[in-house]
Amino acid sequence: MPVRDPSRHSAGPGLEGCPPRRLIAEGAAELASAGIENPRLDAETMLAAACHSSRAAVISDLAEINQIARKRYAAMIARRMRREPLAYILGHKEFYSLEFEVTPAVLIPRPETETVVSAALEFIQDRGHPRLCDLGTGSGAIALAIAANAPAAQLTATDISAEALAIARRNAAQLRLASRVRFRLADCLEPIDGMGPLGRFDLIVSNPPYISDDQIATLAPEICRYEPRAALAGGRDGLELYRRIAQAVTDHLENNGCAIMEIGAGQSAAVIEIMRDADAISIKVIPDFAGIPRVLIARFK
Repeated sequence: MPVRDPSRHSAGPGLEGCPPRRLIAEGAAELASAGIENPRLDAETMLAAACHSSRAAVISDLAEINQIARKRYAAMIARRMRREPLAYILGHKEFYSLEFEVTPAVLIPRPETETVVSAALEFIQDRGHPRLCDLGTGSGAIALAIAANAPAAQLTATDISAEALAIARRNAAQLRLASRVRFRLADCLEPIDGMGPLGRFDLIVSNPPYISDDQIATLAPEICRYEPRAALAGGRDGLELYRRIAQAVTDHLENNGCAIMEIGAGQSAAVIEIMRDADAISIKVIPDFAGIPRVLIARFK
């Protein structure tokens, strides 16, 4: 059964009982021809979504797949062949064992960013009612993962995109965390919603844009064609947001406050220098699951 484009192909007679494994094999072949890295896994995942079943069921040929599900699957395959990220096709992504709605208005949460959450939870574990701010919250992944695991924490999550904040609010409601997080429209730590200053915090967390502007076009098509540029581009050298955060920390951190930020590969030395210039009293860099220096922890007086 061809699955490339439902507008040009339709299921013919006798295919109503087409076994899932055959659909997976054909879909995977299509994806492989387009250079998709994990074609079979993606095909299995999309077929399960198309027929509202589990991946285990489609792999085992136990899922029932009608014509509507096949057409839905064909449409998903066509989108993935255009290198649209799987998370946008499915409309959700798991992060820190929580499910988040994602659209092209927000960056897709990555596993390495979970290191930011773990570091933040470690920092606040002995503090009674810590106040935290998540800069550039996007889908709300970092802020909501912290809120879910630190019931006493008070969180503010900011983004420059009103569309991104709408998605973050929906995720907060879906996770029953809406009462725990205050969402603000802001450019870094500068509010642009007319609701007054953000205040002061014990901890600022962020996964800021850190790709240099001239590197955006060299990224995988899934990233450079589909993910929001504002969440990727960090200026001429990729460090613009780190400088802005460093300039603002003294006005927004309480005594003995901390900033925990994701950094790009090869950026640790440069970001350490930026934080030292901002009078950080201690700086630590920790690796992600792949051993790449990924999170910088800067403490201030």
